[in-house]
Amino acid sequence: QVQLVESGGGLVQAGGSLRLSCAASGSIFSINAMGWYRQAPGKQRDLVATITNGGSTNYADSVKGRFAISRDNAKNTVYLQMNSLKPEDTAVYYCNANIATTKNPFAIYYWGKGTLVTVSS
Repeated sequence: QVQLVESGGGLVQAGGSLRLSCAASGSIFSINAMGWYRQAPGKQRDLVATITNGGSTNYADSVKGRFAISRDNAKNTVYLQMNSLKPEDTAVYYCNANIATTKNPFAIYYWGKGTLVTVSS
């Protein structure tokens, strides 16, 4: 089984910064793309950023220039550095990863349980 555990959320003032982490553990054979999504109250879950195992990144327009995604393949961990935070960034942030396990060579997507980020004005 695979688990994704997020950490680093919290309350921050507008203009501040936070760094989210997501560690994957379990019977992992390989990890392909990893990413972050967010869901604000009453809204759908939206893409924030993704990163391939080769390091190619993709960002939502709303976070370009403010957020940076990175990963440590040796630690099976993905990070999201969030700078210049705005109240509209308030949401639950979910980690997502495409993982093949030692029991299933066909990679599927796993989700973490989420971490709350609240940005006060």
